[in-house]
Amino acid sequence: MNMVNQNKVTWKGWLSLLGLIILFSGVFKDSDGVLKAFDFANLTGNFGEIYEGINFVGKGGTGAKEGLLFTLTLIPTVCLAVGLIDVVESMGAMDAAAKLFNPLLKPLLGIPGIAGISFVASFTSSDIGSFMTKELVEDGHMTDDERTIYVAYQYAGSAVVLNTINTQAPLLPISLLAIGPIILIEIVCKILGANLVRLIIRIKNRKERGVKHEPIS
Repeated sequence: MNMVNQNKVTWKGWLSLLGLIILFSGVFKDSDGVLKAFDFANLTGNFGEIYEGINFVGKGGTGAKEGLLFTLTLIPTVCLAVGLIDVVESMGAMDAAAKLFNPLLKPLLGIPGIAGISFVASFTSSDIGSFMTKELVEDGHMTDDERTIYVAYQYAGSAVVLNTINTQAPLLPISLLAIGPIILIEIVCKILGANLVRLIIRIKNRKERGVKHEPIS
């Protein structure tokens, strides 16, 4: 993680980071024409229909077999995300993310700034956010404690923007607030929950250090 922060960020790194943030943010999700190409969901596309809106997953499936087919639908999304991340990483986007997001994510959640891209992606996609978190841990950019805190943030209200908007039809008639304030409240609760886990981990680590320093009688 320290090595990432020490690398010099070039204009290619900043430009590739901006492009990736735009792709994962969903800003151009409902745009027309060429702008649709700047949205990750539109790039992922859709499976063709076999019959009356039903694709290869079918209708009315249950159990492990339905779970297997649903898993297959995630493969194109993950493959595309891996390819995009590998390309922008070679251009220095991860170094740029570390510099840009570190002042925000360190005090807010206690996680490194290099998680900034997955932080943005987690607003609209739980799959991409979780995959990128796994990669950060395996590459040594995030500790187990930081992962625990970050997972607590991601898991509660997963893909908060996309899922809230997609469920607004049954939600809005019983809600006194518009969709914007609802999303804001959800994000605040996600941050509070993650910091509660952060506090628990800090207390646990202090207790463990205290036990280790106790003299053996």
